Amino acid sequence: MIGAVRKSLLSDIIKNVQAISAKQVGRIVLGVSCVWLGGLGISLAQPAGPKGPVPVSVIEAQPTNIPNVLEITAQAEGAKETEVRSRVNGILLKRLYDEGSPVQAGQPLFQIDPEPFNITLEEAQARAKQTAREAARLKLLFSKQAVSRKEFDDATSLNEIAQATLKTAQLNLTWTTVTAPVSGISGRSLRSEGNLISNTGDAGLLTSIYQINPIWVRFGLSSSDTAQLPGGRLDPKQNTSVELLLSNGRIYPEKGKLNFQSIFIDAKLGTQQMRAEFPNPNNEILPGQFLRIRVTTGMQENVFLVPQAAVVQSERGFTVWTVGPEGKVVPTPIKVGKWAGKNWIVLSGLKAGDRVVTDQLIKIRPGTVVKPTVVPLSEASPGAAPSSGQKNAATQKDAR
Repeated sequence: MIGAVRKSLLSDIIKNVQAISAKQVGRIVLGVSCVWLGGLGISLAQPAGPKGPVPVSVIEAQPTNIPNVLEITAQAEGAKETEVRSRVNGILLKRLYDEGSPVQAGQPLFQIDPEPFNITLEEAQARAKQTAREAARLKLLFSKQAVSRKEFDDATSLNEIAQATLKTAQLNLTWTTVTAPVSGISGRSLRSEGNLISNTGDAGLLTSIYQINPIWVRFGLSSSDTAQLPGGRLDPKQNTSVELLLSNGRIYPEKGKLNFQSIFIDAKLGTQQMRAEFPNPNNEILPGQFLRIRVTTGMQENVFLVPQAAVVQSERGFTVWTVGPEGKVVPTPIKVGKWAGKNWIVLSGLKAGDRVVTDQLIKIRPGTVVKPTVVPLSEASPGAAPSSGQKNAATQKDAR
């Protein structure tokens, strides 16, 4: 009897299940599960939310004055970059120096074939001797009134021209040995042996010599850079210091000074061109090398320092969480400048005494009640030791 009743009930349940929707099936299964689990003494209650105020670390914003610091990409160049050019035409016979080596002023660098110039010199010498004899003979005759003044003057002029031609021939022969005009570091040779060298245009350029102690570093300030400076420009009257950051991040030990500041904006680059000079006794900085230059000038007054970890950036800008009345956090929009170490420089949006939350940002929302613990700015920076509030939060988490 009981078996027949069970079969009948099962048949009715199957028919009813086929007639209901999948959503209703889910509700039925969930209800049955809850009843079954309840019978086993298992509770499905939702986990409890955080109880009490959220412990956070805060800093008290205080206005301060800090130097204006700009970091810009720069490129080194020789203090003097002197081109070595040929002054005569001819075939290049030999290079007389090691490329890239230091050279002294007057040191021979290249040898151009001197033979044509030797021949020209010999001809000029013979011509000069002939005109000198002729001028001396006519001078004697003129003293005796044996020749006219014109004949004497013509002979004298021809002799002067011949003597000048002789000097030119001597000078051209000297110029077949190309010497260094200044001392410095030699560049690579731009012409090989056997090339025909001309004294006009680029065909006469043989190499360059670079004076790299001191060395110059050229850079440009964009409009966004100068906008951070008082008055929107680098004031030459301000006490300005410059230093170099090498490619490995090390600060170059030698201090520099500005030696050029353009008075106009470069139309192609859109920057105001600057140049600084640095001692380079060990030739550590080479011409053409890209570096970072740090310019410190003037002061930023009444600004605030806030740890980078405390600043939230979104499409609407930069925001920090401040503790308002009754311990509730409030999102506060701010305007930031550049970084100063591990901190943001806040230009506006804060006032003295504002308490800025520096941690637990992921756990708070507008209106969240917090338990603030004031910490120094140095401890609020990344990598600092955890504050007492953080320690208490960790302890509570472990206890849970």
